[in-house]
Amino acid sequence: MFQMFGAVSMLKIYAAGINNAEINITEINMAEMFSDYKWLICQTVFAGYMIVLAVMDIRWKKLSLMILLSGTVPLAAGFLCDREIHIILLAAGAAVGVIFLIISRVTEDSFGYGDSILIMIMGGFLGFWNILSLLTAAFSMAALFSIFMLIRKRFHRKSAFPFVPFLTAAYIGGMFFGIY
Repeated sequence: MFQMFGAVSMLKIYAAGINNAEINITEINMAEMFSDYKWLICQTVFAGYMIVLAVMDIRWKKLSLMILLSGTVPLAAGFLCDREIHIILLAAGAAVGVIFLIISRVTEDSFGYGDSILIMIMGGFLGFWNILSLLTAAFSMAALFSIFMLIRKRFHRKSAFPFVPFLTAAYIGGMFFGIY
């Protein structure tokens, strides 16, 4: 309703021959829209990155280090998104990923290095408490998937499966529910 009124007003201004007013109103609306939705735009870009990694993990069961490390770009851009989160919480979120890197090393890659690096990047993007809630959701979904596959006798106890799709689903789900 308000957009329609705004469009009608802009047509009246244009019809009156005031072209500069139309351009200025449009520029103001675009700038306001971008500033209002900065965090949503950052989240959407990061979700796209996560989807690419999930497809790679499903298809090849490994992640390209180059594409994985390209996640540092949205991570750095996250600082431009005007979030109200302290830098210490972001660093603590990344430290969760470092703990997973140690777990990957100790388990001799049973939990993949790529998954651990991604958790480190996600932790730096989301912060400590958000990465913990995301990991809880992702591990819960992976556990349910494992139980389902064991019941259907498609897996056995030592079967491996890609984990990035569960991280992606948890991230996008948290995005839609407004958790992050």
